[in-house]
Amino acid sequence: MLTVDTQVVEDRCAVGAPAPDVAQVLNDVAGWPQLHRPAVHAEVRARGEDGDLVQHWWVTSRTTVRSWLERRTVSDGGRRVDVVHEPAAAPFADVRQQWTVEDDGAGGSVIRVRHQFTLARPDRAEAARQLELARAELAELLASIRYAAEHRAELADLVVAFEDPLYVAGPVEKAYTYLYEADKWPERIPHVVGLKLEQPSPDVQFFDMDTKSADGSAHTTRSVRICLDNYKIVYKQTQPPKTMTAHTGHWLITPTREGFILSARHTATVRPEGMHLLGEGTTVESARRYLRRVLSANSMGNLRLAKAYAEEELGW
Repeated sequence: MLTVDTQVVEDRCAVGAPAPDVAQVLNDVAGWPQLHRPAVHAEVRARGEDGDLVQHWWVTSRTTVRSWLERRTVSDGGRRVDVVHEPAAAPFADVRQQWTVEDDGAGGSVIRVRHQFTLARPDRAEAARQLELARAELAELLASIRYAAEHRAELADLVVAFEDPLYVAGPVEKAYTYLYEADKWPERIPHVVGLKLEQPSPDVQFFDMDTKSADGSAHTTRSVRICLDNYKIVYKQTQPPKTMTAHTGHWLITPTREGFILSARHTATVRPEGMHLLGEGTTVESARRYLRRVLSANSMGNLRLAKAYAEEELGW
């Protein structure tokens, strides 16, 4: 007879970086999408004395996103993190983790993680499957944290992050609709040549998009977007151009007394191996300037079109 029991996965990772640096990466869950392949977005839903309630969205297949809520309690100067899923989603009755970061005595550190879960219904085959998934996910996440901590200086040089804002006087709903209806972008946005949209749920979109920049360069990218109720659309390119290792960002609506600010956020990581595609002799600095110019030009064009769409009923 099967019994409901707790399954445990433990793992560790040696990191060639000081413990404070590792703890900073571990606790910067909002920055994980730029560093960790499955992560798309993390957002704090509530803060309290018992920790932060954080919602995560991770890509689990070509057209699937998994989302969950977890309570994160940080202690020991960020070197210990206790996580409890609230609530645990099916097929689980309980899911929790404990992360610790320790000095190794030689200038580096060691990350230890304990992941445990209890199924809502006893099922040996499902328990074995979930154990294997947990082992693989933890190993990949540990590798991402290690890489980010060991390459902090290099990544600070390669990552380009900026936000472009634009004031809009029209209805929030119209601007959001303009950005949400990505399948209509080839008709509305000049640099979008083609787009194939897949929408497994109202708040999740995947699409393959063909674009042509003002400098004549053409790109085909695949993106996932999380659409958050008339105030934010978060995106991640799961297949970025060859000039970038990662590209994430959002469209954000911030109400004001006079209307609202519509802003476009980009975080892009220069791919050193792809810099030659921008021209012979391209340096990190010139690659940064190129990405800043091209991404800003595209998003500002979109912002102006969204503004015009939202304000058209005002007769301006």
